[in-house]
Amino acid sequence: MSSTAAHTPSSSRAYQFYQLTKPRVVSLIVFTAIIGMFLAVPGMVPLAPFIAGTIGIALVAGAAAAINCLVEQKIDAVMARTRARPLPRGQLTSMQTLVFAGVVGGVGMWVLYQWVNALTMWLTLATFVGYAVIYTVILKPLTPQNIVIGGASGAMPPVLGWAAMTGEVTIEALTLFLIIFAWTPPHFWALALYRREEYAKAGVPMLPVTHGEKFTRLNLLLYTFILLACSLLPFVVKLSGLIYLVSALALGIGFLVYAVRIYRDYSDQLARRTFRYSIVYLTALFAALLIDHYIRIVL
Repeated sequence: MSSTAAHTPSSSRAYQFYQLTKPRVVSLIVFTAIIGMFLAVPGMVPLAPFIAGTIGIALVAGAAAAINCLVEQKIDAVMARTRARPLPRGQLTSMQTLVFAGVVGGVGMWVLYQWVNALTMWLTLATFVGYAVIYTVILKPLTPQNIVIGGASGAMPPVLGWAAMTGEVTIEALTLFLIIFAWTPPHFWALALYRREEYAKAGVPMLPVTHGEKFTRLNLLLYTFILLACSLLPFVVKLSGLIYLVSALALGIGFLVYAVRIYRDYSDQLARRTFRYSIVYLTALFAALLIDHYIRIVL
């Protein structure tokens, strides 16, 4: 550890632990979980389980992110977008990270069990294992389908939010799961395309590394069609109305335009824009679900 890291003020040390939780990723996870909570009830959500559910899911998600940082610290040190994380820079040790993840995750699980319900706790634990162990330890270093299979854990937050409010998992919750599950491959493959050399250097078998750029572009396009179809399911099962349907079509066609352009006339700059749009897409899509939900209640 460098002398700078060794003499880090406590406030900076707290920030380093905070960075382990991948706050930007966790914020999207929590956002979709909260939307799941609001959609699960006909009116306003009950305050106590809402607050406890949000805190518990956020803590366990942060713990899973910390385990991911722990396992992938050597890979992170190679890649430009991750080399500034605390572990590659020697600001935190592996033991500190492990203890932090255990404490944060344990508190999150306790909050969910104590103030939400047992189903949400067990589903959240399964999501933690799916991301921190099955995806990070097993799938990511072994198969180019890591994003597709591992996407199941990333698609769980709205289901967790739904279960937190209702104590069950219904077909409506599963449509939200399918949207994020279908969104994950084109989202990450856009990133992997313009970061393919870094993934190759790190020895990570992402699809552009193992099967080439052209094959990845085709798969990104095909999955975007699947995503567009999945995004219409909330309307099909009557979870949403016309406002969401129009929004889903507009956002989905926008994503499809990016995917077609990547397939026909690829550039790294276009892949970067597609990756950024994919985040805007998912945020706007779930926001449209929420707006549609409450307008239908009012009307």
